Amino acid sequence: MNRMKHLIIWIAALLGLVQTLGAQEPMEGDSLQEVVVTGTGTQHLLTSAPVQTEVITSRMLRNYGGSSIEDILGGLTASFAFNEGDMGSQMQMNGLGNSYILVLVDGKRLHGDNGGENDLSIIDPHNIERIEIVKGASSALYGSDAIAGVVNIITKKHDSALLLEGTTRVDRYNGLQLHDGVGFSLGRVKSYTNYQMQQSSGWQNTATEDPRQTEFLITDSRNNTVNPSKKWQVAEHLTYEPLKGLELYADGSVYYKRIYRPCGHHPGVDVKTYDLRYNNASASVGGKWTTNRKDVVTLDVDWNRHAYYYDFTALTLTDGFYNDRPTSYFPYYRGQDQLQSDQQRTMASLKGIFALPYDNRLSAGAEWRYDWLKAPNRVEGGRATDNTEAVYVQDEWRHDFSETVSTHLTAGLRLTNNEQFGLHLTPKLSAMLAAGDFRLRASWSQGFKTPTPKELHYRYVRDMNGTYLYLGNTSLKPQTSNYYSLGGEYTRKGFSATLTAYYNQVDDMISLVTIPNSQVPGDLYAQYMPLKSRQYQNLESAKTKGIDFTLRYRISGEWLVGAAYSYLDTDAEVYDTEHDRLQKVVIDGMAHHKGNAFAQWNHRFTPVYQLGVGLYGRFSTKRYYQLNGDGKGYQIWKLSTSHDITYEKASSMRVEVGIDNIFDYVDRTPHGLHLGTTTPGRTVYASLTIRFNQGKKINTHYKSNSNYKQDEQD
Repeated sequence: MNRMKHLIIWIAALLGLVQTLGAQEPMEGDSLQEVVVTGTGTQHLLTSAPVQTEVITSRMLRNYGGSSIEDILGGLTASFAFNEGDMGSQMQMNGLGNSYILVLVDGKRLHGDNGGENDLSIIDPHNIERIEIVKGASSALYGSDAIAGVVNIITKKHDSALLLEGTTRVDRYNGLQLHDGVGFSLGRVKSYTNYQMQQSSGWQNTATEDPRQTEFLITDSRNNTVNPSKKWQVAEHLTYEPLKGLELYADGSVYYKRIYRPCGHHPGVDVKTYDLRYNNASASVGGKWTTNRKDVVTLDVDWNRHAYYYDFTALTLTDGFYNDRPTSYFPYYRGQDQLQSDQQRTMASLKGIFALPYDNRLSAGAEWRYDWLKAPNRVEGGRATDNTEAVYVQDEWRHDFSETVSTHLTAGLRLTNNEQFGLHLTPKLSAMLAAGDFRLRASWSQGFKTPTPKELHYRYVRDMNGTYLYLGNTSLKPQTSNYYSLGGEYTRKGFSATLTAYYNQVDDMISLVTIPNSQVPGDLYAQYMPLKSRQYQNLESAKTKGIDFTLRYRISGEWLVGAAYSYLDTDAEVYDTEHDRLQKVVIDGMAHHKGNAFAQWNHRFTPVYQLGVGLYGRFSTKRYYQLNGDGKGYQIWKLSTSHDITYEKASSMRVEVGIDNIFDYVDRTPHGLHLGTTTPGRTVYASLTIRFNQGKKINTHYKSNSNYKQDEQD
């Protein structure tokens, strides 16, 4: 098996070397000419963006055939790590977790945090055009959730007279994904309706429970590594252009997810008496006005809801309410449900982009945000709220010293006002010097993040191999950060290499810290008798530092190869009140080394048929955790093929077949300790997409040597 693994790796490297020696000019639609918007809120070519931006292009997405956002980010970048659980994904970027990563969909904040995790399955992977990633709090446009960086998921734009599309994907574990879309343009009205559904029977990598947490060795547990689940979403996007330069829109979605938890026979370990259910909804309206001089003004109003329930499958005695008063051991019967948390958020934002004299471009805006949390059994008093306003201004200035030398400066200020923690001003500064094929970028930015209602008020009991008590902390202080980065980039004829060093210091960073049970309030300790207690606390200091390296080379119009590597180190301290000293702690999930490599090949054999083949590998060294040991390092390889068939101009079909985890790596660590990866092993998948697209031109450029240009941009 090892010989086969090494053979594939060396074949991929040899093919890349051979093609390099015979490299041709890059094809049209070079990824180096990708237009990016996330770093500054304004459009820039990737090579001229003043803020370092990493892009997962449409070609990479199509060839990779990712099943989820976690799969895509983990497989095509080196900066991310995930722990996928029932409640969502514990995501980490360059050493910082979910609450420090701002996830955007078309520039709008994703809502759906529960238990410190993001439910990224809300995003339909089949409707993504590209993904832009900006590290650090590098832009004044984004607020408290962007201390680690911003991930902007840009969806496909549908402007056809009539579009009908459907995708069905299946895999080994009864995995089924459906994507259906209907779009049309009628005069000044455009509509796109999207339905997605995902289901899986789950899998179990081990039946052994952690022997340190059980009274006797258990080797026949029913606990799954990943539980069976079903998810579906319906979304609508509607636009109307009443006047030239003015576009109005309305969006809405409904999302449902249920996690089915099989019941075992070991009390306190794998006996489950309820499933988990989520009901989300969103609605938004807004408009965009582009003036004759190309200034832009946008207005958006958004509402989002994320509700989390227990659906009981057997008689359960638990905390509940009777006549609106809390009571212990309240009986819930099969078929009943209990609300755990209902998080709602309302936001309004006004933004303008204006061209000023002397090559200046000014962005200015204002935001208002209201968060409302209802959690009868998890928040003292049952409810908590938070209100934040912000204004910001950001100026971009570019000067060309010659045809090959130029500089680009971006400076911004963001003023945030929180009802509990007052005013705070954060400056941002980025600079780029371009000299021929070289780019030098530097950034310094400050971040500010207030504690969330959950971190302040939450009280959560988790029964898994014992009782764990998680506590909020009303004494928390806001977090501030200083982010520094320095990077270089070289681009030439389809070749791109970047090297970026960064340092991010977060003061008063909020993290879950294990505390002695003697510090638990007496009434809570008497009620729950926890095995371990953890509380949100401010760390005395937290620092992340590292180096990111990326390499991409498009060899002729058919080959694209690349690699990425990320080195990370963290340093955090918390004050130990019991022993009156500073104690070093680990930022959960940190791995010193992560990386990936890929090779993609596309060839159009006829005007009707195009073949794509991709080989992808990713690796991570050991991941460190405060509790439950460390996660094992791993190396996983994937092979994907795509077959595009175009006929009758408006109709097309796409077949994808691939093998994920070619070498069948599985983490058999006892249940609850599989903190490296939850992959089930070698998995074969296949998908079929059928599309009818009337009113959109399809490129089929024929060459005499039977080679064809790519239909879409890289």
